[in-house]
Amino acid sequence: MRMNIPGAIIAVLCVCFLHPTAGDAADGSRTAVQEVVAHAIRPVMAKYGIPGMAVGIVLDGQTYVYDYGVASKASGRPVESGTLFEIGSVSKTFTATLVSYAQLGGHLSLSDTAGKYFPILRGSRFDAVSLLELGTHTPGGFPLQLPDDIHDTAQLMSYFRNWKPAYAPGTYRTYANPSIGMFGLIAAKSMNEDFATLMEGRLFPGLGLKDSFIHVPRNRMDSYAQGYTDADVPIRMSLDILGPEAYGVRINAGGLLRFVEANMGMLPLDPEWQRALTDTHTGYFRIGAMTQDLVWEQYSYPVDLKTLLDGNGDRMSRHANPAARLEPPLPPKGDVLINKTGSTNGFGAYVAFIPDRKLGIVLLANKNYPIAARVTVALDILMQLDRVRK
Repeated sequence: MRMNIPGAIIAVLCVCFLHPTAGDAADGSRTAVQEVVAHAIRPVMAKYGIPGMAVGIVLDGQTYVYDYGVASKASGRPVESGTLFEIGSVSKTFTATLVSYAQLGGHLSLSDTAGKYFPILRGSRFDAVSLLELGTHTPGGFPLQLPDDIHDTAQLMSYFRNWKPAYAPGTYRTYANPSIGMFGLIAAKSMNEDFATLMEGRLFPGLGLKDSFIHVPRNRMDSYAQGYTDADVPIRMSLDILGPEAYGVRINAGGLLRFVEANMGMLPLDPEWQRALTDTHTGYFRIGAMTQDLVWEQYSYPVDLKTLLDGNGDRMSRHANPAARLEPPLPPKGDVLINKTGSTNGFGAYVAFIPDRKLGIVLLANKNYPIAARVTVALDILMQLDRVRK
């Protein structure tokens, strides 16, 4: 396959050890992790013509970030520790954390419906849907994206007021941006604040995420990677209505890796933020081999590749799948693999972690390459690292 960038650029490897330790054992561990990651990632970049990637690893209480290739083909600027990537729908896990935090603070309940916060929706079919169902993709059927002719709040409210479900709430999983977007919008409304302001002013600081944005400030634009389409056309996303809530986070690999650590309870966070994170791992529905948490998706660990590919494949993301409600909900577990994919037109992301093993991975790329390739290489790296330390 024709390579879209010179092999010499792909071979560029910048390594950032976020928590360096001294000693031969530590050096050996770093070398082993670096070799596993490089051996797995370089062929993927070459096959799909990915200009740049950042890979984050959590292993045995240490974090490692490896930067490959370029953030911009035009300038040749390398991917480095501060490079910001679009993470697409991985953003939904941050939205879920904000909703969980709002519930702990008494601002809302997952049993609430939209009409409590938007009176115009009272009595509509949408008002029969709970926040829990919005946050688990089970409201009754939405398209993946909002219609193109919706540009403001009045049009948005009209759309939801006139919506007619295809299924009874809580019976089918239909992955969609409109439902998760409203999930976040309602959380912001319950806290009497703008969503982006809450994320940048409260959630990101609360989790210790310094370089994380909904709206990238002008003085950080030089750190913002250039995304590329399949045809190698430069592109970055624009945030339409419900975009901040559904796919709007820009973040560097170190920041997203810290988010993974926080989700595994590895950081000294304020207890309320830690509880908010952990509560998003509660299992509410079973869809095949996958348990649907609050946005997050979990599988019993160890998990085979086919199961993980099925759970992250087109049939799951683009079609309605029967959902069995778990009564009572499944408390957060450690012996599971929790994951989420995310894509924009010019970027591809994947996050996976196993809480009991304190093992996790972050993949960020400035090209939207196949999800199956992300899942495959991530599971390969995780299983190799898990075996190496045994």
